[in-house]
Order: sequence, then C-alpha cells, then structure tokens
Amino acid sequence: MRITIYTRNNCVQCHATKRAMESRGFDFELINLDQHPEMADGLRSQGYRQLPVVVTDSESWCGFRPDMINRLRMPVNSAAGA
Repeated sequence: MRITIYTRNNCVQCHATKRAMESRGFDFELINLDQHPEMADGLRSQGYRQLPVVVTDSESWCGFRPDMINRLRMPVNSAAGA
C-alpha cells in the first residue's frame, strides 16, 4: 500500500500522524509543503483545509485521525504462514 503524507514544519498534528504511522510499521512518503508550496493549491482545490493530508491507494483524509490510521492494513504477504 502506498501512503503519502503532506505535511509542514512545526505542525503538531503532522508529527502525531507520522509517529502513529511509524509505530504501526507503515512505510510512507512525506511531502513537506514548506519545501513544495506549489502543491498546497492542489490540495486546497481538492477540499483539504488542514494538515496533514494523508493519501493511500483507496482513501484520503486530513488532520490527525488515529481512527483512520487504525483502519489501515499492512499488505499481507502471501507466503506468510506457508
């Protein structure tokens, strides 16, 4: 599963989301809007009004949402348990 987190420096909710993802073992890509401000308009045009914005293969949300993070599933290795 691909996970992208759009974040900013000094964003408390962004740091909490990153820590929650790391503690659950998820790999993710961080895109810092302080370093890529041109991407902020695209997120706003999609209706996002706060950070972080989390985008997965099947869903997206904004803000620190432990409920949504807990719903994510790690990819199942088909060889596991064989």
